[in-house]
Amino acid sequence: MAKHALVCATQAALVFSRLGRCCGRTGSSFGPLLCHTVNPIRFYSRLLLTGIIACSMFAAGSLAFAATETEGAAEEHQQGVSIMAEPAIPTGHYLTSSIVVAMLCTVILLVLARGATKRMELIPKGTQNWFEALIEGLYDIIEGIVGKHMVARVFPLLATIFIYILTANYFGLLPGVGTVGFGVKSGPLALTEVTNPLLRAASADLNMTLAIAGLFMVLWLYWTFTVTGPIQFIKHTFGPKGGLTGVLKAVLIPIFFFVGIIEVISIAFRLVSLSMRLYGNIFAGENLLHAMSTLGDKLPLPIAYLSSILLPLPFYFLELLVGLIQAFVFMLLCAVYIQLSTTHDEEEGGHAH
Repeated sequence: MAKHALVCATQAALVFSRLGRCCGRTGSSFGPLLCHTVNPIRFYSRLLLTGIIACSMFAAGSLAFAATETEGAAEEHQQGVSIMAEPAIPTGHYLTSSIVVAMLCTVILLVLARGATKRMELIPKGTQNWFEALIEGLYDIIEGIVGKHMVARVFPLLATIFIYILTANYFGLLPGVGTVGFGVKSGPLALTEVTNPLLRAASADLNMTLAIAGLFMVLWLYWTFTVTGPIQFIKHTFGPKGGLTGVLKAVLIPIFFFVGIIEVISIAFRLVSLSMRLYGNIFAGENLLHAMSTLGDKLPLPIAYLSSILLPLPFYFLELLVGLIQAFVFMLLCAVYIQLSTTHDEEEGGHAH
């Protein structure tokens, strides 16, 4: 878990530091957009610091979880895709297959970001054109949710979350992911079963999704207290709303206080809901594809071979849609959480008028 938090924080910092370098270039329309949205040095230095903080928060739990994971994998045999990420190599218990995929996704995004921003042109083409369309589209969506006063702070992280999760989701659908690795040999280059896959979808590992959600919640708390202040946040959460005065306000104070307690509980569960929603959907998709590919194993060899290819095929297209939706939903929920906690002053100003 701690490893994934550091991987996610480093990936976000490096990718958007590469995009931020074009701020000083005037040869492209991409530069001015990023000038107003990304202060690269300040952002990725703070992001790396937050990643370290998130790592320290998850370190104790991750060590215990990894120990339980190793013992459980050794004691019992599980049909289908394992709920826990296996070591990429049998002797490397802490280098899991999902961590390998997470690092590969990081490298892919860094290479693409470098290629898109190395030579900026006034008339974009190639990878620069694709990156401009993606970044500008995400910027408009995020600005419409969090508002102009917050988009410059939160855009780099939210856009990175979407791009990274989408890349990780689609990487898990590539041939060889989950099917190439180490296991029980049945021949020179054949295995009866892959017990230690070399690659596994990073989004299908709860460690990674929980690390991204935890990193976001740490930054959400920082942005909320920076914009509204701790006292204002407490007043908005537990205090009466709607401009109430007099006896009615005094009567409703206990009710609003109770509602505030429920709100705090719901905020605490955001970490679980964000991580489990993404993990559950991607992990379920992996199991669905695995089940469809092994559905005809008992049939004669030619039919079994064809069924392992044809039966999962329609569900691959479904997983392409699910991967996009889950990345988009994760980003939108994060943006909504930020908007809900950073617009109190505007709402109160509206009531005052």
